[in-house]
Amino acid sequence: MSEDVGLADIQAAAARLAGQVLDTPCVESRTLGQIVGCQVFLKFENLQFTASFKERGALNKLAAMREAGTRIKGVIAASAGNHAQGVAHHAQRLGLRAVIVMPQQTPTVKIERTLGFGAEVVLHGDSFDQARERALQLADEQGLSFIHPFDDPHVIAGQGTIGLEMLRAQPELDTLVIAVGGGGLISGIATAVRALKPGMQIIGVQTSRFPAMVNAIKGTAHPQGLSTIAEGIAVGQPGRITRELIRQRVDDMVLVDEGDIEQAIVMLLEIEKTLVEGAGAAGLAALLKDPARFAGRKVGLVLCGGNIDPMLLAAILERGMVRAGRLARIRVNARDTPGVLARITTVVAEAGANIDEVHHQRAFSTLAAQSVEVELVLQTRNRAHAGDVVARLQAAGFAAELY
Repeated sequence: MSEDVGLADIQAAAARLAGQVLDTPCVESRTLGQIVGCQVFLKFENLQFTASFKERGALNKLAAMREAGTRIKGVIAASAGNHAQGVAHHAQRLGLRAVIVMPQQTPTVKIERTLGFGAEVVLHGDSFDQARERALQLADEQGLSFIHPFDDPHVIAGQGTIGLEMLRAQPELDTLVIAVGGGGLISGIATAVRALKPGMQIIGVQTSRFPAMVNAIKGTAHPQGLSTIAEGIAVGQPGRITRELIRQRVDDMVLVDEGDIEQAIVMLLEIEKTLVEGAGAAGLAALLKDPARFAGRKVGLVLCGGNIDPMLLAAILERGMVRAGRLARIRVNARDTPGVLARITTVVAEAGANIDEVHHQRAFSTLAAQSVEVELVLQTRNRAHAGDVVARLQAAGFAAELY
């Protein structure tokens, strides 16, 4: 197979994958559409067995190698998690040894699931690029076949089957907004869509902390960060093949911030009752950041993965509650007299707020010795409700403020 990828390659991949991976739902979210001002259609790739689209490309690569009569001693991959699970799962199904090299900070949930598919896991380096170098070294030493997570024509073609399915399910789509790490997903989808519906607008999304593909395509010099909640697209060196395909077939690339991604994760969980990881929320994050750009359009988003660390999810949900005003922190200064705390909490209760935490501070306060500082973390309905609680405390004679 040449390095160019065409519609025929993606159709061949679809034939190989038929019955082996899910043709996941692609349905409209009316509620999200009302919020962002356009029609939003979600492709639920987080429902795949490995909770990610990555198994499409992995399986297509393995199946194509077998079709070509390639002798496979075993396979090795470098991945932050989702490609690892795809390779491990389908290697196990095909009776092949699988070795996966992962960055040391990979979420535990992804490591455990990869081990669960029978793979050998090697933790190495602080980034995907360092893990990839170690994987290539081990491939040479042990005679293993390296399965690249994105810069491989068969992998790209496998991911492109998502584009075929989206157009078949929702032919009226006019815009696709796709997360970009190394570029395999958007390259494959753009190849399919450009052949079948040339006028489609295709936009790639990267986290501002890992803008390598944006820099490569646009010639910008955005600095690279050290970490992101979207670790699935935290790629420091974009693919060579994918870069050219994106340059030819993708209309634009945009950046989103960590807060945009956090908000999108919370909204998908609250509104759609679906769990996505940071990379899986990147498309919606782009709509939230710049809704005017997509106003009135029919936008397809790929929820490309759902493997998120539970502790990270808990932190994101709590921060989302703070942003929405449903968790509020109030500081109350009062005379330190018997019963003062009871009077404060009574006012809060009468205002309809629920107390999550109470910190009663004397020694470390800068107030007069006869005073006490009480910090309350409250569950409230929204920011206006939190403001009402403060107003009621002030009306009761307490010095209270949100902070």
